[in-house]
Amino acid sequence: MYLKDILSITGQAGLYKLISHTKNGLIVENVETKKRIPAFATSKVSALEDIAIFTYDKDMPLGDVLIKMFEKLEGKPAISHKSSADDLKDFFSTMLPNYDKERVYVSDIKKVVNWYNLLSRLEMIKLDEEKPENDDDIKDAEIIEDEKSDN
Repeated sequence: MYLKDILSITGQAGLYKLISHTKNGLIVENVETKKRIPAFATSKVSALEDIAIFTYDKDMPLGDVLIKMFEKLEGKPAISHKSSADDLKDFFSTMLPNYDKERVYVSDIKKVVNWYNLLSRLEMIKLDEEKPENDDDIKDAEIIEDEKSDN
């Protein structure tokens, strides 16, 4: 699952896709409504790829948690993020039994469940999706090909 360009912005509901960089921040697009807005340098922006969930073993990347949930739920929606704290903790325990119950708060679980439901509804969770090639790798490959054709 590729989450590099999927962002969470503090104070903004939903998830956003990175569109472009500007001098003062970013241009982002809501993944659900497709509405584009600026995210200024003063906004707290987090790429989902950089988020991990504390476990008793080691931190688990959010992408792995979402895929695990997708597999266990067979692609079906999870419980509502507005469920009671006890229901959310019980649900998360079944999805990720070794999560650190002292360091992962109910508010964190709500976010993960909400993000899972949104991404699965939009069919953005893919089990066999490979990471897109880096643009630099593509450019390097094109340069090598050009050099070969010149010789």
